[in-house]
Amino acid sequence: MFQKITLITLIIAFVSCQKKETVEKDKIKIADWLIGNWENTTPDGVLSENWQKLNDSTFSASSYFIKGKDTLHFETIVLAQLGETLTYKATVKGQNNDQPVFFPSTSESEKQLVFENPKHDYPQKITYTKGANNILTAEISGKLNGKPSSEKFVMTKK
Repeated sequence: MFQKITLITLIIAFVSCQKKETVEKDKIKIADWLIGNWENTTPDGVLSENWQKLNDSTFSASSYFIKGKDTLHFETIVLAQLGETLTYKATVKGQNNDQPVFFPSTSESEKQLVFENPKHDYPQKITYTKGANNILTAEISGKLNGKPSSEKFVMTKK
C-alpha cells in the first residue's frame, strides 16, 4: 500500500511540474510578434532592432543607431521568461559599466509589452507596441533630470 501511495504521489508531482513548466514557457509566446528585423531611417541616421528566438523562454536582440559610418548607439537585449515574469535585460555599450539593467514586465498583451524599473536613472519604462502594417513603436520614458521625458521610435519590419 505504501508503495502505491508513493508512486501516485511521484506521478502527481511529475505531472504538476510538467504542466507548470509549460505554462511558464508559454508566457513568452505573447511576444512572438517582436521577432524579425525592424528599421527606421531618418535624416539623422538608421535605427535598427533585430529580434530572434533563442529557445522556448528567451529572445535576444541587438539595437543600434548608425549615422553615416558611425555607430552612435549599440545595445544588446535579452527578453527572458523567468518563472511567471518576462524580463527585459538591456546592456548598453558605454553605459552602466557595460553591465545589464533589468526591467521586469508590468503588462503584456497581444499588442503591447511594458517593462519597468523605477530605480533606473533613465529610462524607467520601456514599451513596445505592435501597430498595423508591420509597424513597431518602441518608447522609453520616465524622469530625466527630475523632469518627465519620453522618446518614441517607430520602426517598420524589413
